[in-house]
Amino acid sequence: MSTEPAPRSRLFPLYGAGFVTAFGAHSIAASLGGYAEAEHASLLTLGLLLAIYDGAEVLLKPVFGSLADRIGPRPVLLGGLVAFTLASAAFVFAGNPGLVGVARFGQGAAAAAFSPAAGALVARLSPQGRHGRAFGGYGAWKGLGYTLGPVLGGVLITLGGYPLLFGTLAVLALAVAAWATAAVPALPPLPRTRQTVLDLARRLTSGDFLRPTATLAGATAALAVGVGFLPVAGAAHGLGPLITGAVVSLLAATAALVQPWAGRARDAGRIRDRTGMAAGLGLAAAGMAVTTVLPGVAGIVVAALAIGAGTGLATPIGFAHLAATTPAERLGQTMGAAEVGRELGDAGGPLLVGALAAAATLDLGLAGLAAILAALGVLTTITLTRASR
Repeated sequence: MSTEPAPRSRLFPLYGAGFVTAFGAHSIAASLGGYAEAEHASLLTLGLLLAIYDGAEVLLKPVFGSLADRIGPRPVLLGGLVAFTLASAAFVFAGNPGLVGVARFGQGAAAAAFSPAAGALVARLSPQGRHGRAFGGYGAWKGLGYTLGPVLGGVLITLGGYPLLFGTLAVLALAVAAWATAAVPALPPLPRTRQTVLDLARRLTSGDFLRPTATLAGATAALAVGVGFLPVAGAAHGLGPLITGAVVSLLAATAALVQPWAGRARDAGRIRDRTGMAAGLGLAAAGMAVTTVLPGVAGIVVAALAIGAGTGLATPIGFAHLAATTPAERLGQTMGAAEVGRELGDAGGPLLVGALAAAATLDLGLAGLAAILAALGVLTTITLTRASR
């Protein structure tokens, strides 16, 4: 772990890598509904196309995270960015719209390599006293990718179809790879003690791993549900797509702006990890609940602000806590496993709300997720208090 503050220029390419995966995932996903309609694809096909990127990440992030510990995180970062470039460019040169699923799987597999490697590098290039700030910046750039992805993706598809979008992603990933090559130092793998399967299981079931990972999963679930279901709640109150789209942008922008502040406050000692993670989950839970009692524009605006602020508060503190409690030589493996938790939250939150809404009402679905987030916040507070004692 670094003991001296690294020049911020070393971290910026890592923030760029976070932007690439967020922008790449959401710029394509937001337009897949139109693609499925144009290709006369079924809803099942659309669901598979939406899930295949995240599916590749869930399967491969722990593998590439462990590889980053074994050979060093920089080669895995650069290899993943180059692979993302090749997967995107291959779709352009193939000229076959039917291969979008294959290209999207390739992008997801590449992101599974460079995402945990970038997280490990952010931790190793920053002293522990600056982990919150470093991960706040990383999360903010990912949030910017989530915010701009649907808008700019739609513009690029309108101007030049999917080839222009995938070509832009290829150029973007290649530019970040070149930037990282020039700015990110080659950190050697750290000496590691032999680890058995039992040792790994014990570490991944310890409170130091489960608490921040559950926080990250809950925050990601809240963000995914907010993006997906706040427009539905707004439409039920007669709000048009322009207003509901603006609300989603407000949510994403709030999360992106809060993360750097939360990270700096954590590093300065103004927010303890226990308080930050619990308060973030509590804010997100309140945002979910407010849509069930406050109707109209006011309800979804307040919900967007609360969910965005809650996820923006919990995410960098969760990552910083994870980095602070993980042996430096196992950072890649731990970050990869924690990212799987985030992906499960990203998929599980909307599935839970959708299932409850189908069985009863959307209000019940949102209230159900709010209860789970609140319970996670309480458990985080209780278990961290006991651990500190």
